[in-house]
Amino acid sequence: MGALPRQRQWSAGRGRALLRPRSFVIAAILLMALAYGGREIYMRFTHVYEYDARVSADIVTVSSRADGWVVEMAVREGMQVEAGQVLVRIDDRIAKLKADAFRAQIEGVRVERARLRAERKLDKNQADAQMRTRTSNVTVREKALGALRADLDFAKLELERNRVLFASRVVNERQLQMAQAAVTKLEIQILQLQAEHEQAEGSLDEARVGHDRLGVIDAQIEALTHQVANLAAQLHQQLVDVEDRTIKSPIPAVIDRTFVLPGEYVAAGQRILLLHNPKEVWVEANIKETQVSRLKLGQRVHVSVDAYPDDRFTGRVARIGSATMARFALIPTPNPSGNFTKITQRVAVKIDLVDMPKPLTPGMMVEVDIDVR
Repeated sequence: MGALPRQRQWSAGRGRALLRPRSFVIAAILLMALAYGGREIYMRFTHVYEYDARVSADIVTVSSRADGWVVEMAVREGMQVEAGQVLVRIDDRIAKLKADAFRAQIEGVRVERARLRAERKLDKNQADAQMRTRTSNVTVREKALGALRADLDFAKLELERNRVLFASRVVNERQLQMAQAAVTKLEIQILQLQAEHEQAEGSLDEARVGHDRLGVIDAQIEALTHQVANLAAQLHQQLVDVEDRTIKSPIPAVIDRTFVLPGEYVAAGQRILLLHNPKEVWVEANIKETQVSRLKLGQRVHVSVDAYPDDRFTGRVARIGSATMARFALIPTPNPSGNFTKITQRVAVKIDLVDMPKPLTPGMMVEVDIDVR
């Protein structure tokens, strides 16, 4: 009977001893919950979170500008390429033959133009020589006419003097007849020389016509020059077509996807492959419109990538959208019934990556934590 109270005291002491560690654990859990809750409340006021964000990039669609058969596909999906590296070759044999035909036409026109220039030079030399000769003939006959007219004037004066002397019986009839014959002879010579002068002037006009023909040749040469320019433009266009059949990468990039294989026929404008620059990627986050007012350009952003949970990516706010995502929807959302349900809209925010320890692929899911302090 005396041992029962001691047993109760020992059980009560043991129960109190067991309650103390349990109380400490509960208190520690409560403190941790309060600390975590306080931190979450603080972070909510100083940070903007978005869990539905993705890696984006400018995806370039490489298309064909010419029709033809694909003879070589020099790249494959996932391959890194440099700017200017050959991606695809399209059959260019017919295009090159057309370019050769244009070259032959240009050469033929140039030969014809050279022939006309040589002919013009020859005609010009001949026309100049004829002009000089016939001009000299005209000049000689003009001077001869002048001399004969002077002689005729003197002969007429001599005839008048002889008539006066004959009337006075100083000279005989024979001398008068000789004076009359001299005047007649000079008049006949002047008429002949005038005819020769007119003939020389006609020959001079013919020489001038030869000079006018040079203008016709000049017009033909000018037309051929324009024809060469036209053919050269067509040749340049054809060479562009030949160059377009060798498709090169416009930027340093990685091949995302290919749509054709060697031996397939492609049409102008048909897409051949997709590529993007792996060094120019960013994060696009759709932030709630109620949080946009807290954002500013240049704010620091912590990016968590689902593919690399142990790596830390850092970025900065680069652009805040000027319209909500609903304005870019393919299907509009009118409200003809009058029933209205207010939905928080989203604004696209572009985040440039400052520190990127590993390469990211467009479309990867990420989480962003924007420091708005």
